[in-house]
Amino acid sequence: MVEYSDKVMDHFRNPRNVGQIKDPSGRGKVSSPVCGDIMELDIKVDDKGVITDAKFKTFGCGAAIASGSMLTELIRGKTVEEAGKLSNEAVAEALDGLPEVKLHCSVLAEETLKKALKNYRLTTSHQ
Repeated sequence: MVEYSDKVMDHFRNPRNVGQIKDPSGRGKVSSPVCGDIMELDIKVDDKGVITDAKFKTFGCGAAIASGSMLTELIRGKTVEEAGKLSNEAVAEALDGLPEVKLHCSVLAEETLKKALKNYRLTTSHQ
């Protein structure tokens, strides 16, 4: 049986920032080729380039839900540039680790963030 940290279990049982943002500044949706999990992320960015809101939805396992929840916590209040440097390792570390067989869930979170940031840049002409 896979062992999860207390933080993973908390974010799985009580996910933060679930849902969608009306008129998001950027939206990303990615499906994991490893397991088929799907994550969606909406971000709201102010005129100073700061992510003021982030919401996610995940169709997947507990580790994927926890990774999406933690991702939103990590990027809120960060600039687009700061958020763009966030790695899957940082997501896993913030969750006090993920089992090796579930690290792809943190990769899913990172890839979804990158897609949302790319969408933000394309739709707002912020290069």
